[in-house]
This record gives sequence, structure tokens and C-alpha cells, in this order.
Amino acid sequence: MFFWHGRRESPSGSLERCFTDSLDGVSEAPFSALNLGLHVGDDERAVRANRERVSAQLGGVPIAWMDQVHGASVAEVTLDDVASGQAGPSADAMVSRDSGLALGVMVADCTPVLLSDDAAGVIGVAHAGRPGMLAGVVPAALEAMRHLGARDISAVLGPSICGRCYEVPREMHDAARQAHPASAAITWRGTPAIDVAAGVASQLADAGVPLEWVPGCTREEPRLYSYRRDGATGRFAGLIVRKAAVS
Repeated sequence: MFFWHGRRESPSGSLERCFTDSLDGVSEAPFSALNLGLHVGDDERAVRANRERVSAQLGGVPIAWMDQVHGASVAEVTLDDVASGQAGPSADAMVSRDSGLALGVMVADCTPVLLSDDAAGVIGVAHAGRPGMLAGVVPAALEAMRHLGARDISAVLGPSICGRCYEVPREMHDAARQAHPASAAITWRGTPAIDVAAGVASQLADAGVPLEWVPGCTREEPRLYSYRRDGATGRFAGLIVRKAAVS
């Protein structure tokens, strides 16, 4: 179920961060098996069952999901929003100060970004594909977290398609290089490519945010969903949840 799972404790509680894989779910091909995306053509009942399985592994906490639109919009979400059954926001980043609420970001090649400030009790997620990286979704998420009081933010970048595998037209490569030189890449065949995660990492570095990078190329790793590799496929997720200390 988890490609990577990290947990750390602090006097104020615990912080869990994870990236799921495609295993241990109920979806059938071509979405086998732990597809978490409702928008890809999978059976809705299977997706909701998969989401419940993930929630159970995180202690039964509710999960906030987004309608991801490849932009730079950021939404603040609360536990009450999710508990009321309110539809997820149309955005590509979410931030929250609430404990006991997981934030989820779905990907199948794009870069999932998990953000946190333990002392301030603020968490965030961002969906950084090529358009989102160029639009500045990650800097926008950092700004939103600082508005909530975050001052010492750290980041985890999850698995995404690597620069060797993300071939693009020359003009697209050149535009990305001009905006964020670190994102310029070349495929294993020597053709123009973009390394979105490297571009995001440079944005975080410019903002003074330390990061942990979970290795793994979605196109090369069979446990992960990849739209570039498979076309019709599911979505895995990056998730972050802060749990208050029990007195």
C-alpha cells in the first residue's frame, strides 16, 4: 500500500507523511489495484473503498482531496469542511492548521509535494506537474502556509516521472529552461525533456525550504501509476496528517 511512509514525533503530536503505490486495492485493470482517483474512469465504489483502506492505515482520519486543474490555486481546508461532506476544492494545493485531517494529492507522473511546519502546526500539499511548476503552485502553497503562521517549513518530494523519461517538444523544453533552468533535461535518447521535480526542488531551495526527496521514477517503477507509460491508469497519492498529542 505504501511506497514510502514516514512518521515523526514532537511534543505537540505526530506527523505522518506517505506516498501510496498501486498495490493492495480493489480496482480492476487497467486501474489495478489501489487507484485513488475518481476522475479516471474507474468504478466509483472501488475508488471509495480504496480511499477507506488508506484512511484506515492512517488511523481512520478523514482525507481531504482536490479537484486538480494543473494551475496554481491554493485552498485552505478544515476538518469541518471534510466532515460536512463538502466537495473538495478545485485547486492544486491545500493547506490546513487542523490536526486529525489528512491532505491528499493525486499523481501519475506529476510531482507530489508534502509541506509541514511542526512548530506552527501547519501542513500542506501541492500537485506540481509541468503547468503547475511553471505557474508557481509550490511557491503559492508556501505563501499560504506562511499566512497561517508557518515559519519553518520543510518539504518532501514524492516519486514522479524523471527527466530521462519525460520527453517534450523543443519549444516546451526551452520555455521551461528559461523559467526554471534546473528543470531542463535530456532523455536517455538525447531528446529534449523536462525534469519537473528538479524544477520544484529549485523553487524550494530559492525559498529556503529544506527538502527530502523520495526516489523513484513513475515510468520506470512498476508499483507506481504512470500516465506516460500506460495511458488509461490509476492515481497514487501523497498524504500528510498531523495528529495532536494525547494528554
